[in-house]
Parts: sequence; C-alpha cells; structure tokens
Amino acid sequence: MSRDVPIHSWPGSYYINSEKRWENGTLSLTRTTVSFVSSQSKESLASFRLSRIMEIKMESSSFIFSTLTVLEEGNVKHWFGSLKPNRVVVYNVLEHFWRERLLSPSSEARGAECQPSKGRELINLVAGAQRRLEDTGRVLSHQGEQFDNMMQGLEKIDSDLGVADKLLSELESPSWWPFGKLPWKAQQEAKAEDAARAAATAAGKGSGKNKVITSIPAVVSKGGDSDLKPGCLLVLVSSLEVRDTSCQLLHRFERNEIDEIRVHSPYEITVRQRFIGKPDVCYRFLSAKMPEALSVLEMQYKKKVEFTVEYTAFKTTPLSSPCDTERQIGNEGLLQKCQETEVPLEVPAGDLSQLQVHVLQPSVSQAEAQELKQMLMQLKNLALEAETELERQDEVLDVLTSSTDRATMHIEKHTCRMKRLL
Repeated sequence: MSRDVPIHSWPGSYYINSEKRWENGTLSLTRTTVSFVSSQSKESLASFRLSRIMEIKMESSSFIFSTLTVLEEGNVKHWFGSLKPNRVVVYNVLEHFWRERLLSPSSEARGAECQPSKGRELINLVAGAQRRLEDTGRVLSHQGEQFDNMMQGLEKIDSDLGVADKLLSELESPSWWPFGKLPWKAQQEAKAEDAARAAATAAGKGSGKNKVITSIPAVVSKGGDSDLKPGCLLVLVSSLEVRDTSCQLLHRFERNEIDEIRVHSPYEITVRQRFIGKPDVCYRFLSAKMPEALSVLEMQYKKKVEFTVEYTAFKTTPLSSPCDTERQIGNEGLLQKCQETEVPLEVPAGDLSQLQVHVLQPSVSQAEAQELKQMLMQLKNLALEAETELERQDEVLDVLTSSTDRATMHIEKHTCRMKRLL
C-alpha cells in the first residue's frame, strides 16, 4: 500500500518562519506523514512523521486569524492557516489519525530503523490473514445462528399446519359425527402457547441480529466535508450503526436498506441509502482502522461494495519513502559487492569479513520461525473450524429446502380444501 498517495488533502497556507510570511499550498495526510506543498513553487515546505507529533492545537495568529498548529519533536512548531473547508474538520481528521497512529509502536520503530527483517514481514502478513479469517469465522457463526432461527420458524409453521389439518378435518366431517372435535378452550390455550413460543423465537432472532461484529473509531460526516466529527462505526449482523463520541445513535442502516458502499481508499468509505422523491441518506466515514472493517463489509455486502479509482491508486502505487529509497540503494550496492566478492565454501571464522558474515546470516531467525509455526497452526485450526461450520450449514440448507417444499405443498393442499368448504 502506498505511503505517497494522500488519504486526505486540504487547501490552505503555511507560515514560513525564516521569511516571516505565509505561503499558499496544500496540506496532505498520508499513512505515516503530514506534509505541505507550495502551490506556486511545488516544493515541500514541511514534512514530518505522525509518530513525531507531540501536540495538535487550534490557536489564533496575531489574536485575529484562526490557525492550526502542530508541535513536532525538537520543539518545532508548524503553523497552518486559511484551511478549507474549516480548521475544525482538519483538526478532527489529523487528531484521529495521530491518535490511532496507523502503525503499531513496534512497526514505527522498525520503520525508523529502515531495516525490517524478512521474518517480521512474514509474521505481519500471517497476522493479517489470521485477522481476516477470524472475521470470516465470526460472520459464519452469525450466519449459522440465522439458519437455526429459520429452522425454528419452519418447525413452528409445520406445527401450525398440523393444527390446521385437524381443524379442516373436523369441518369436513358430517354434522352428525360425534368424534374428533376439539374443545374451544383447548384451542385457545394452544393458540396462547403458540403465541408465546413465537414471541420467544422473535426475541431470540432480535438478539442475534443486534450482535456487534466489529466496531471502529471514525471521523463521521453526513454527506460533505464540512461537518466531519469524531464518532464510531458499528458493523452488526443485520445493520450498520453510526454513533457519536458519547455512543448516541445518529443513524442506523438496515442491511436490506443499504444501496451502495463506495470505497474511496483503505481508510475512507461512504454508505448510501437511496429514496424516491426525497434526498438520499449518505454518511462518510474516515478511519485509521477502516481496513479491519472492510474485510467484514466486503463479505456481508459483497454486491453493494464499489471500489473507486482513488482506491486503485492506493493499491497500484509502489511503496516509497526516504527509508525505502535508502534501503533500495543499500541493497543494490550490497548485491553488486556480493557479485564481485566470491565467498569460499569453507573458511575459518576469523577470516570472514563483515560483508560476508551479513550475507551468510539467515533472513529468518529461530524465534521468528517458531512464532510463524504457531501462527500457521492457529490458521490451520481456524480453517478447519470454518470448514466444519460450512459443512454443517450445507446440511441445514438441504433440510431447509426440503422443509420449505413440504410446507408449500401442505399450504396449497389446505388452501384447496378451504375453497371447497366455501
């Protein structure tokens, strides 16, 4: 994923302290850095990592002009003014991504060193696959609960059809036939029991539908860019919920009401519900933790998720940063030296140069290999559990299909009998 493609950009101005003047340009936020580029000279006037930020504040310049200040390590203060749409929106977004950091502290430390090991990269890849598989298992579990609720509903329908069959047989019998009639009191009690059972089943279904699959902090806006505010996005089994910082519900999108989920970047999506004759309901979410929710959204709303051109730019642009450039140059130099230097098969340890020792070192340490082994075993167990659940759900689907066909046949039969009675 690219660090150069901005997650968000805002037009504004930057105060150049050495020249005592303001310069117009664009403030940009990427995965790891905040930068300001001049619109006139196209030069970068300021660029610093999110991990180096000490404080973000909204202040006033000369007691008049509203500005946004960012304090960097080393007591370096950056002043940004004339931000559009307004400085509150920029503050909310920067403060969110700074707080979430996007990267774990260990990852940031490795990025600063510019020397991540191959074993650690493999561990990160396996950890991402494990999180994705866990989300899949969570969705499969909720789907299995829905199938169980459907089985209970079909059993209730089958019981009702049996009662209807007895009543129709009683109505079809001659008036002089003294047997087989059910007392009205017993029928009322049976109806009351059925109603209580149906209410319990409905309560069970409701509790299953309200289970939270994942919840992430986000900057939320209803439509445009001018009202981005801190909040959170909750992904439930049957809906999406938008809440503010005090957990108050702002809006709920039922699963069948969502018409479109547009993915602008791995950190930004919009959810839309269309109406005829009145404006659409559209919410925009910007979050550093959005990749965690995207895997679940892709699974639940597969046909409604749409990836934009901006998202493609994030995926296709190669990773590039000063650390990556230095590492690439170092690797090229090392490769050239290795091609020029022949390492003998057997030499005394004291005769090995530092370069040759570096070449002969394994790319994955023993501890990393052990950690990878444990993670792969967990992945295998998760995959086996998912396979078992899928096989069980396939069997339940077969039973549901046969039960539905049988219930449909009985309903049609009872309908014909009632028409004959009329």
